[in-house]
Amino acid sequence: MKKVEAIIKPFKLDEVKDALSEVGIQGMTVTEVKGFGRTGGKKEVYRGSAYVVDFVPKVKIEIVVTDDMVAQVIDAVEKSAKTGRIGDGKIFVVSLDEAVRIRTGERGEAAI
Repeated sequence: MKKVEAIIKPFKLDEVKDALSEVGIQGMTVTEVKGFGRTGGKKEVYRGSAYVVDFVPKVKIEIVVTDDMVAQVIDAVEKSAKTGRIGDGKIFVVSLDEAVRIRTGERGEAAI
C-alpha cells in the first residue's frame, strides 16, 4: 500500500477530485494548508507598501491506494492540477505499513 500526498492550488481541487473519481478512487482526505517552495512566497502591495507573503494557501490531498494504483493516481493528479505556472504543487508517495478500518477491524488492503 502507498499513501499519495498531493499539494495543489486550491482552485484545482474540483478538477483533481473528478480525475481521481474517473480512475476509481472512492475516498480521500483534503486539508487546507499554507506553505512555500522554491520561490519563497510572493510580493504584494497593500496601501502603498510592498511586503512578502511567506505562506501561500494550498490544498493537501491524501489518498491511500494499492501499489498497482499508484501510477494511475499520480497521472490523474498531475494532469488535472497542472496550470504550467509556478506553484502548481508537488506529489509525494510514501510506503504504508498498515491500515485498519476501525468499524469492522479489516486490515491491510481490505481496509482501504
